[in-house]
Amino acid sequence: MDWFTAPDYWLSRLVLQRALAAVYLVAFLAAALQFRALLGERGMLPIPHYVARIRFRRAPSLFHLHYSDRFFAAMAWLGCAVSVALLAGADALLPLWAAIVLWLVPWALYLSIVNVGQTWYAFGWESLLLETGFLAAFLGNDKVAPPVLVLFLLRWILFRVEFGAGLIKLRGDACWRKLTCLYYHHETQPMPGPLSWFFHHLPRPLHRVEVAANHVTQLVVPFLLFTPQPIASAAAALMIVTQLWLVLSGNFSWLNWITIVLAVSALRLPATPPSLPSAPLWYEIVVLALAALLLFLSYHPVVNMVSRRQVMNRSFDPLHLVNTYGAFGSVSRVRYEVVVEGTLDEVAREDSDWREYEFKGKPGRLRHWPRQFAPYHLRLDWLMWFAALSPAYAGEWFGGLMERLLENDRATLRLLRRSPFPPDTPPRYVRARLFRYRYTSWRELRETGACWDRTYVREYLPPTRLAGATERS
Repeated sequence: MDWFTAPDYWLSRLVLQRALAAVYLVAFLAAALQFRALLGERGMLPIPHYVARIRFRRAPSLFHLHYSDRFFAAMAWLGCAVSVALLAGADALLPLWAAIVLWLVPWALYLSIVNVGQTWYAFGWESLLLETGFLAAFLGNDKVAPPVLVLFLLRWILFRVEFGAGLIKLRGDACWRKLTCLYYHHETQPMPGPLSWFFHHLPRPLHRVEVAANHVTQLVVPFLLFTPQPIASAAAALMIVTQLWLVLSGNFSWLNWITIVLAVSALRLPATPPSLPSAPLWYEIVVLALAALLLFLSYHPVVNMVSRRQVMNRSFDPLHLVNTYGAFGSVSRVRYEVVVEGTLDEVAREDSDWREYEFKGKPGRLRHWPRQFAPYHLRLDWLMWFAALSPAYAGEWFGGLMERLLENDRATLRLLRRSPFPPDTPPRYVRARLFRYRYTSWRELRETGACWDRTYVREYLPPTRLAGATERS
């Protein structure tokens, strides 16, 4: 079938696949380096406890069959290895069917992680990587031109990402309709980046222009993805520019990068296509069946998207094949941070020698300028932002975090920037206090060198020690 493939998009496919492999690599690397403290056998939310109460059909995962920390590490590092192979172009050396299978390996491995990742993996970019990764597996390799249907289904994902995010903003916080949300967002976002302070201090009229441009990009431009070229390419390019602007303004894991990957599916990059053989019949049948399945599964996400009770970032099937997305339906006006401290004093008093733990990404020390981590994702730091919004968000894991700090647990301390205690001298007590944080002004920055100012609000968790420990007066 002549209409089945689009040879002019062979370079777009190549760029998309290599970029997707890079995102996979980052995701698996984050899993390999962080899982022991978060999900391991002695983690804050242990996988063995979770799989014991959740059925396989509800959350398909290899870890229902077997779990040990060594096995998880092996799967995560295997995902890294396959991602590196795909990044290097190993799929191009294989027969078409084998290339598809190879691309499905990281998808299956990451699905296994996400489906047992619980709160640590409950974000839209996890499902977005899985949905994109599954569909991109059927883009083919150098043995065939890219299938038109797969390219359009990738644009369909991008449409739902952008349009869903635009709708949730219009239906959510009034500041999006008043064009004032960016008065607060750069200061109160979950994990600011090194340029976020400067973005916050841009003139307010420019902030209003930014919000208005965002509405156009998310509510109008997505429809242009399905128009003829070069309009579709121009729409995709505008989305890419918008996403790069977001990359500069904060740390949003790989959300922006996977969105850019999807936008490449609409770009017709200028390059002379090579001579590619016709698609085999079995491949055409598989792609047609895949398209029918994904369009069928799109029913619930579309109903949710057009509903007045739209919800963000929800999967409607356990394989995360078609999902609904959205971000920042509401924007906090004030930033709160949970500051965790410990002391070696035998009796915990207000005037004890309390020493602050420093996190890698979340605000803490006033002079510690935020760093760029995205697309790498600091899961504990991100959840600490939610903990500051309400203790209810941290009810499952915060107690476990404090317990492991009292033990000087090595895996947990590796998630932090710095512990104030030597490895062989754990604190006797830990506590948590809630502070209000705000960006300093230009004048305050010049005078103090601090990008943050903070004010004590209240006690978050009183001084706590390990069960069975005794005070010595």
